Amino acid sequence: MTYDEALSYIWGTPSPSSDRVIILERLLSELDNPHMGMKYVHIAGTNGKGSTANFISGILRCAGYKTGLYTSPHLSRINERIAINGETISDQEFAAITAQVASAVGRLEADGYQRPTIFGLITAVGYLYFKRKQCDIVILETGMGGRLDATNVIEGTEVSVITNIGLDHTEYLGNTPELIAAEKAGIIKKGGTVVLYRQSEAVMNVIKDACRKSGAQLLIADGRTADIKSLTTDGAVFDFGGYENLRISLAGRYQVDNAAAAITAAEVLRQKGYAIDGLCIRQGLKTAFWPGRFELIRKEPTVIVDGTHNPQGAGALTESLELLFSGKKIIFVLGALAGKDYKGSIERTLPLAKSFYTITADSDRALNANLLAEEIGRHSGIAVKAFQTIPAALDEIMAHASIEDVICIFGTLYQVSEVRSYFGSNGDTQQHDL
Repeated sequence: MTYDEALSYIWGTPSPSSDRVIILERLLSELDNPHMGMKYVHIAGTNGKGSTANFISGILRCAGYKTGLYTSPHLSRINERIAINGETISDQEFAAITAQVASAVGRLEADGYQRPTIFGLITAVGYLYFKRKQCDIVILETGMGGRLDATNVIEGTEVSVITNIGLDHTEYLGNTPELIAAEKAGIIKKGGTVVLYRQSEAVMNVIKDACRKSGAQLLIADGRTADIKSLTTDGAVFDFGGYENLRISLAGRYQVDNAAAAITAAEVLRQKGYAIDGLCIRQGLKTAFWPGRFELIRKEPTVIVDGTHNPQGAGALTESLELLFSGKKIIFVLGALAGKDYKGSIERTLPLAKSFYTITADSDRALNANLLAEEIGRHSGIAVKAFQTIPAALDEIMAHASIEDVICIFGTLYQVSEVRSYFGSNGDTQQHDL
């Protein structure tokens, strides 16, 4: 199987109607259960999962551990989802392992069983790769929810982390934060340890109750107690948890919250015998990079791209913009996918807007730019223009922007790669809706 054939196989997979976890467990059994016998940090949440995972990965790598990292979605290439010590899986290894998975799926289908989901297949590839490479520990980011997520076939964790919870994937997870929290709580293991972002009492009570029922220890990571010394587009300097002058290279106020959760999780690992010292925490946080999250693309004019796609994330984005560019109005560029609460995201960002440009994202699920523009127009009198592509919108903006302007592109991770490519930050724009 070639790399292109592997991609065609995965993206051509129909989704099963039910029992997704059971179907994946059957496949993993056919593959001799590669997910068993490894150590895991499992991360669920609505916002902040990827950044928190990268912070923890950086800390563990600095401490000398061979660290697997499984995240989603990818920005440019599917290989980005599966990495060890910062190096993504090669095309050759991805193709070879996908062929192994496809062979097992074929045997199961011959016996009348369904094929796993696309995400389930990619997850199986990840488990096989991490097992083959003998990782010391693997950081797993859930795809959606937790209880029924493909990553939740693992039997135990070193620590489970639950990040900020808000309204997203409501058609699958429920239409209140409490219902969604109950799904995320599905990653909590009996007798395990859980690190939870401090957030609304209603959400925290759901997680606390799940921990009580599971006999799990609960630790609260409160990034809002951090003493921030400096916050710029190059990152932040802050004190937290007895550590002074910690530096992160990821910009945005909310990244301090993510770092606080990573520090708390690292302390749990240290107490379990992992050789993590203060220097590793400092260096791991400082070197972590995660594109498309309040990423500074260029200066003069300032261009920031952020993949936030829900009202909670848009609120965090707005908070960071207000802190970093006090008194300035922002030129926003919005693309959004169907099923997302784009109206709530617009509501959060409108008070800070100088003008709005809408685009139709490069996705089968993209909402039309004209629909987005009409929604903005119904709620404000600010200037709004609709474009069918990102390059067309950016051509117009850059032709008229002054060096003092701040331009923020947001609404979905599925446009980040194209924005980075436009400004020369990344040249590969292959993307899929998963």
